[in-house]
Amino acid sequence: MILISKYLVPKGYLGLTLFPFVFLKASYLKLNKVLINHEKIHLRQQLELAIIPFYVIYILEFFVRLLQYKKWHLAYRNISFEREAFSKEHDLEYLKNRSFWAFLKYLRKNEF
Repeated sequence: MILISKYLVPKGYLGLTLFPFVFLKASYLKLNKVLINHEKIHLRQQLELAIIPFYVIYILEFFVRLLQYKKWHLAYRNISFEREAFSKEHDLEYLKNRSFWAFLKYLRKNEF
């Protein structure tokens, strides 16, 4: 379910996925198929990890990446969940063939 909330989505971001909702900064973003695909990838990741563990791992990995890169944006972009979503967001057919726990392929250290 897509909801619009310019206050819930953090500054500098266009969307935020909190299962089962996708929050977008503005209503025109509903037309952005790449952004919607990115957020749908996060929905799948959250389901695979039974939702709460996803958030725990996401936050822990963010802090590990922050220690590695010392920059907020680089840490965020290098979280395995984000790396998968960013690398596959343009492939609108990706979720049809995505393997279970595909984000694990993106755990290695690699700068965006």
